[in-house]
This record gives sequence, C-alpha cells and structure tokens, in this order.
Amino acid sequence: MSGSLADERLAEAGQLRLTWWRFKRHKLAVISLFIVILFYTIAIFADFLATADPHATDARRSYMPPQGIHLFDENGFNPHVYGLKGQRDMKTFKMVYVPDPSRKLQVEFFVKGYEYDLFGFIPTTRHLFGVVGGTPVDGVFLLGTDQLGRDLYSRLVVATRISLSIGLASVTISLILGVLLGGLSGLYGGIIDTIIQRVIEVIRSIPTIPLWMGVAAALPNTWTVIQVYFAITLIISLIGWTELARVVRGRFLALREEDFVIAAELAGAGQMRIMLRHMLPSFTSHIIAAVSLALPAMIISETSLSFLGLGLRPPAISWGILLQDAQNVQVLAGAPWLLLAAVPVVLVILAFNFLGDGLRDAADPYG
Repeated sequence: MSGSLADERLAEAGQLRLTWWRFKRHKLAVISLFIVILFYTIAIFADFLATADPHATDARRSYMPPQGIHLFDENGFNPHVYGLKGQRDMKTFKMVYVPDPSRKLQVEFFVKGYEYDLFGFIPTTRHLFGVVGGTPVDGVFLLGTDQLGRDLYSRLVVATRISLSIGLASVTISLILGVLLGGLSGLYGGIIDTIIQRVIEVIRSIPTIPLWMGVAAALPNTWTVIQVYFAITLIISLIGWTELARVVRGRFLALREEDFVIAAELAGAGQMRIMLRHMLPSFTSHIIAAVSLALPAMIISETSLSFLGLGLRPPAISWGILLQDAQNVQVLAGAPWLLLAAVPVVLVILAFNFLGDGLRDAADPYG
C-alpha cells in the first residue's frame, strides 16, 4: 500500500477503527481476546460440551483420577479411554483407582447423554463426545471426580457459564449506572455533582467483606438458585459502578467546554441528547477499556463470595463453589486434581486484564 493511500485511509477512519488498528499491534491483548471468546463460547455450549450430568452423584466413582484419551492403538486411529478398576491401598485403606488396559471404552462424537436445553429452549440429548457402552461407573473423566463421584470436567464447563454470565450481567448494570450517573454528575455539576460524588464516596468507604456477610445473612434460605443468582448479580452491580462513574465524570468535565458541545447547545439540543449523542460516542473506546478491566473484578467478586459460602449455594455450580472442595488440605493430598478448578479463574482474569490493557493503550490517542 502506498504512503498516500495509507494516509488517506488514516484521515478518513473513525475513532473505533483507529482504536482497532492500534489494538491489533498489541499481540498479548489479541491473544487474550481469543481466550475470552473461547471461554464465552464454552459458556454458551456448556451442556453440549459436558460429558456427564454435572449433578449426578455415584459413591462408586468417588475421587477417580483424571483419565487421558488415547487416540491410537494397534488398529490405528481409535480414540478410547481405559476403564478404571478400584483397589484398596493397604497403608491408608482408601480406594485407589488405576487404569485397566484390558477394558477399552470407545470415545465417539455427538453421542447421546443426559437431557438439557440447548440455548435454553431447544431440548436435546446430544453431547460433543462421550464413551459408548461400559458400566454405569464408566465415563470420560478428563479432570477426575469429586467426593460424590461427580465429573469435575462437566461441572467446570457448566460453572463457566454461571460465573461468566454473572460477571457480564453485573458489568452491564454497572455500565448503565456508571455512564448515567457519572454523565449527569459531569454534565450538570453543582448540587447534582455533589450528591452523586458523596454517594460514591459512601459506597466506596464500606468494607466489602462485612458488607457481603451482611447481605448473605439477609438472603432467605428459602430462595431458589435463580433468585440468589439475580440477588448476587444486583449486589455486585450496586457496588461496582462507582469506578466507572468517576471515569465518565472526568471525561465529561473535560468535554463540557469543547466547541462541538457548545455548538450543540446553541443549536438547541437538550442536555440528555448532548450527553448521549455527542459526548458519549467521543470516548466509547475508553468505556470499552474500562468495562474490560471491570469484568475480572466482577468475576472475582462472585468467585470469592461463593468460595466463602456467602454467594451462590449448591445445587448451583460456579467456580467459587468448585473451589470450596479444595479448601481441605487432607482432601487435596489424595485428590490434587480438585485444584484444577482454579485454572480457568486465573486464565480468564489474566486474559481480561491483558485485554483491558490493550484496549486502554489503543484508546489513548497520546500513547
């Protein structure tokens, strides 16, 4: 591409396109974007990707170790897993499961399993992969099982949907509150700005742990999982909007005296129209960056609440609930694979932080 053509494209490009071009140069942020998309894809198709009912218990499968899928055998390409057989450890008297090479369980794609609703409204029993035949205790336990014999891999992919959806819903509500209240604070100033800023300071001064404990005690034990889900989402949102409101207020204070805002006022545009149609689009990329950095905080909040027993409760499945099983050191000594539930938490938080850094650098015109 010639220099003149490149300069012409640069001159004609809008803010979002310029931000995207700058973002593509941040390799780590681009990789993080694909990781985030991958996790949300897993969240959408969680039940389809699961190999067993995440709620199904069986004492005969307690603490089974992770199984590896063997892709080849003497006949060539033939995905399979070995059946597991239990034997008593004479030192600890615990049941230990070891692979039994004499029992090959074929792994096939698009097999029938437990029934679920794809996208929430399409009933189906198809799953991406699973074993064919075998006994009731056989299966593809990629990440092993827990004390109750529940498949950890299936529970982990279903927990991904819960944890990521709570984070997304919470940040959406926080975005609406932050943009609206921060915009009003920065645009009008005066008594409105004073009231909103004092409210923000009060919310930010409340210690989060005691607040969570008080809120958890206030939630009735008779509430269903759905009711607790929405309550936790609302609580996290009402606490997390303050940071974004401060960012929006600062940007509005800087833009309030710009020529295009004064011109819109002289043309007779109302304050809400000026805020939503003129001022807000001028720093959309900054809001996107702020949201991407707020998402991991929302996810960590839900995970922490559930881990401490203050958030979602069984039979709900979230990353925090899965990590509750990894609190006991004695249990981890015999079943260290329970700690694998922490891996997606670390990956998603790092991916969102790197993505937010990349978006923030791309949105900065002076970077």
